[in-house]
Amino acid sequence: MRKALGVMLILAAVCVAPPAAAQQYPVKPVRIVVGFAAGGPTDVIARVLAQDMTAPLGQSVIVENRTGANAIIATDLVARSAPDGYTALFSSLSLLVNAILSPDKIKYDPFRDFAPVSNAALLPMVIVTRLSTPVNSLRELVALAKRHPGEVTYGTPGLGGSGHLAGAMLETLAGVKMTHISFRGNAPALVDVMSGQVTFMFYPMIGIADHIAAGKLKALAVGTAARHPDYPGAPTMAEAGFPALSETAPWVGMLVPAGTPPAIVNRLSEEMRKSIAKTETKARLTALGALTVGDTPSQFLEFLRKDYERWTRVIKAAGVKAE
Repeated sequence: MRKALGVMLILAAVCVAPPAAAQQYPVKPVRIVVGFAAGGPTDVIARVLAQDMTAPLGQSVIVENRTGANAIIATDLVARSAPDGYTALFSSLSLLVNAILSPDKIKYDPFRDFAPVSNAALLPMVIVTRLSTPVNSLRELVALAKRHPGEVTYGTPGLGGSGHLAGAMLETLAGVKMTHISFRGNAPALVDVMSGQVTFMFYPMIGIADHIAAGKLKALAVGTAARHPDYPGAPTMAEAGFPALSETAPWVGMLVPAGTPPAIVNRLSEEMRKSIAKTETKARLTALGALTVGDTPSQFLEFLRKDYERWTRVIKAAGVKAE
């Protein structure tokens, strides 16, 4: 009788206990893959959170940059990775936009192949140009593009990125023709804007205020609801006459391969949300220009579904096509 009771208790314990992998997680370093160049907005926020999450997880959290094809290379890599919580994707709107623009070519499905962890932040856009560029407002930039069709250039981190969609939408709204120049990330695109090789770009606010304060750039308009204290004198997109451009603000967040045990997904989400909620982390991200979020996996999934619909509308309105 005692033996039978013992067996029953063991079986009961096995039934209610989470998988061993989830109980022990993590037992080795966690890799966060970023599809854009080091120094860009997505990379900067990923590194802030990785550093912050290392101590509570008890393992190193390492950021790895796999650039190219507007983050498709990085996204495919994570989609094919083992669903064990040791490889995560720190992504942005490219996750959704690539699938919208090239549904027949993209190998991954943003909803079927990934499990959302948490949305870290939203990044309002700011239009920047070199300090010596002979325009001082968005209206003057449009006027320049009308006088010289195709000669005004805008740099972006890749086809279908937030900068590309914003630039294409500006062309559509203003009735002008400009030239899109694609780079492997925001950081290298910004270098060419500062050197004058590219006329302007839409840049997520992360870290851009320092370049403006140093006199390397000037802001023509910001994508926030009200004027931003870091960009004195720069009107909002709405004030500049193009309120629809504010819709192009991207998000940055973490996802893991579909099939990752819920206990591991929730652990990553919990530590990520704790990090974002910390006063010092929130202050650091806010100072960089990010609007912090930090939501649950289910909330992030709901956001992604709505964002997919939103970008579908934006792409249709701007007439953006896959190259």
